[in-house]
Amino acid sequence: MRYTIDPERSRVWIEATSSLHPIHTGTAGLEGFVDLELDPSGRVDLRAAVTGELSLPVRRLTSGHPLEDRELLKRIDVRRHPTIDGVLQALEPSGEEGSYLVSGVVSFRGVSRPHRDTMTIGALDDRTVTLAGSSRFDVRHFGMEPPRVLLLRVDPEVRVRVEILATTPD
Repeated sequence: MRYTIDPERSRVWIEATSSLHPIHTGTAGLEGFVDLELDPSGRVDLRAAVTGELSLPVRRLTSGHPLEDRELLKRIDVRRHPTIDGVLQALEPSGEEGSYLVSGVVSFRGVSRPHRDTMTIGALDDRTVTLAGSSRFDVRHFGMEPPRVLLLRVDPEVRVRVEILATTPD
């Protein structure tokens, strides 16, 4: 069954450390879908095919610090790379109830890399699923040097957390 990501009720947060202070960036606006089947208990039926795609318009990211935001968009080269994209390729049991090993590809700044981590996935009601998880990424693996603004030096490893709400059509 296809579940469409609700952009206004789905969020992404990106956290980084710097030489001066922590950097917290986030936004709503994730777009895409996930195709999966649920069993009667609300768990993902792993015998059925699972696919999905998501996209985040980079311009939506904001930390509340205009100078940092401007530098981030410049480093990303938002005109050439307007979105961060993910493709879900496989789910496996993780050994924890409601948690799954998610495998796929993350594309950022024109570089696509395989990625695997855990997510919780479950039914909120008959028409709604939730997906949540976090991962760490080194931005240098995507061809991006961490931002440097005056005395501010940003660590290349960032933590990305998502909370996705997706629904079926009426």
